[in-house]
Amino acid sequence: MTASTDLDTLTDFFDRYGVALTTGDLPAIAGCYALPGLVVADTYSFAFTSPAAVALSFVGAAPDYQERELVAAHAAIEDVQPMSALLTMVAVEWEFLDSQGRTVPGERYRYLLRSTEDGPVICTVLRTA
Repeated sequence: MTASTDLDTLTDFFDRYGVALTTGDLPAIAGCYALPGLVVADTYSFAFTSPAAVALSFVGAAPDYQERELVAAHAAIEDVQPMSALLTMVAVEWEFLDSQGRTVPGERYRYLLRSTEDGPVICTVLRTA
């Protein structure tokens, strides 16, 4: 097994992750993360050590997406860098679709992914400018 730099594999992974985010499927979101996992932003950092902790950290995301009438998320992959035998850094800009069919710009993140027998999982998320 090697670090996944295959765009089809990465696109499939982020498509599943985006659907889980916009539908509030907390078990599916948790299944996208390696444990322990880490989120880092300018003003905060937090780690999760269990699927329940991952789910808890995303419990407010679905109502926020619903309030903003966001019905779909697409990860535009901007850059892919192999980091080691099993780790890949992926730069993503999220784009959303609202209930009126309009594109809503999202945020940029870098994801450190680990390749597993079941596919990529997120080890670390960095919110970027």
